[in-house]
Amino acid sequence: MRKLVECVPNFSEGRNKSIIDAIARAITSVQGVTLLDVDPGADTNRTVYTFVGTPEAVAEAAVQSAKCAYELIDMQVHTGAHPRMGALDVCPFIPVSGITMEECVELSRSVGKRIAHELEVPVYLYEYAATSPSRKSLADIRAGEYEALAEKLQKPEWKPDFGPAQFVPRWGGTVVGAREFLIAYNVNLNTRDKKLANEVALAIREGGKAARDSNGNIIKDASGNTVKVPGRLKNVRAIGWYIDAYKCAQVSINLTNYKETPLHTVFETVKEEAEKLGLRVTGSEIVGLVPKAPLVDAGKYYATLAGKSKGAPEQELIQTAVQTLGLDSVAPFESNKKIIEYAVAEPAPLMSKTVFGFVDEVSADSPAPGGGSVAALAGSLGAALAAMVANLTVGKKGYEAVSQELSNMAEQAQSVKDALAHAVDADTNAFNAVMEAMKLPKATEAEKAAREKALQDGYKAAALVPLETASLCLEALKLAELALKGNKNSITDAGVAGLMAHAGVFGACYNVLINLGTITDTEFVSSMRTKTSELMQQANAIKERINSVIMESIQ
Repeated sequence: MRKLVECVPNFSEGRNKSIIDAIARAITSVQGVTLLDVDPGADTNRTVYTFVGTPEAVAEAAVQSAKCAYELIDMQVHTGAHPRMGALDVCPFIPVSGITMEECVELSRSVGKRIAHELEVPVYLYEYAATSPSRKSLADIRAGEYEALAEKLQKPEWKPDFGPAQFVPRWGGTVVGAREFLIAYNVNLNTRDKKLANEVALAIREGGKAARDSNGNIIKDASGNTVKVPGRLKNVRAIGWYIDAYKCAQVSINLTNYKETPLHTVFETVKEEAEKLGLRVTGSEIVGLVPKAPLVDAGKYYATLAGKSKGAPEQELIQTAVQTLGLDSVAPFESNKKIIEYAVAEPAPLMSKTVFGFVDEVSADSPAPGGGSVAALAGSLGAALAAMVANLTVGKKGYEAVSQELSNMAEQAQSVKDALAHAVDADTNAFNAVMEAMKLPKATEAEKAAREKALQDGYKAAALVPLETASLCLEALKLAELALKGNKNSITDAGVAGLMAHAGVFGACYNVLINLGTITDTEFVSSMRTKTSELMQQANAIKERINSVIMESIQ
């Protein structure tokens, strides 16, 4: 899975377009980063930038944007409605795909350290990156804001995590950290009554509402503090409001951790609380972008409710989520624009072709796409067939004992299928990298050395990519064997799945082995030969077992 990190830095400038644009240019100047949104606010005098990319690229873009802000923003003259402490006020890193929170914590700490040392400014760490419980909350760190920072820095308990414990008037202080993705989510109600929407919001949000006695009076504790009735859902902040453009009230929600509180759980809970008030939910909307995971999870949840397999294709699961949650009730839900991974997807010229177009491309008089891409496609088709057999089994009478196992298998098969589909283009890209290295100049000894290093790196990549393909094809082959437990009417489909996956293993291994002859690293070559031998042996054993079951069944 491609590693993607989102970064959402907030800068204390929302009025000067030239400064706002300059910071945007600093971000986009880094290769591997996609700037998704620039949201300036004149009243708050603050601009929020949203960009996504590989961890290394996102980290570099964050540092470059900070350097740009250091040259252009002067906090000594800053005023605005939003709480703030510095020119780069807060800079969170959020895991999107293929990366853990722990990795984002390390990323945020390395960026915080760079900003502090290169600009000589105080930097604090917050949320998951916090070095103590007292610094977990952004609000706690920012208390007193810019105006109180000079005095705050003199206190030992507020020594910065990085940088000098001294006030830098032009800059102030910066807070860097890692947090979960925040989903801005609104649920529509069949009423214009804001108060009713707010009643629903109070019932679901984590902070809850004030407790009241039988007479409706707010209950206070012995210290005079309002007693709260906790809401139903963790990680949920919510209010009710009326949207004139939609002619309905909404429950407006910030979901701060969709992994702990799934999006579909929020939707279903709002439905329950609305029904208690005699209301109906008429749809919902996601504001801004969203990772695909909460939508895929919602699709699996609703598929399971309908007695279907969780292992449907990703696009089908997302469509199920969109339809069930009513995400297109107020505006079309365009997945390629609303889902982060799709918005920043790398081009896949081969897999984007028609089947005829791909076959023609393979048959042309060029060495790529070749056997490696075809092997990846074969494995992907094997995994797809295994998923199909499982999906034709789940919910079918007589297969109750294996339905759960095969639903889980179909889910895994979809993941393997997608990874191998991406490998079709990756194999050709690896080959093209070698071709580019061959074009490098070699007039001097230095150029020859640089060219040789680029070639060796390219040859290794050209071997490692098909090795990963072979490993994935072996997983597809194992899934094909498991599919033999499925619908007996599809047993030959499981057999074909096995044949395709087996071909993928051997085809990819052939591509590994042919590249080893050009690699001078003998330890690397020996290791690759051992791994390919093991993969082919395992593939042969599974293929024989599958064939034995198939032939016994159909004769």
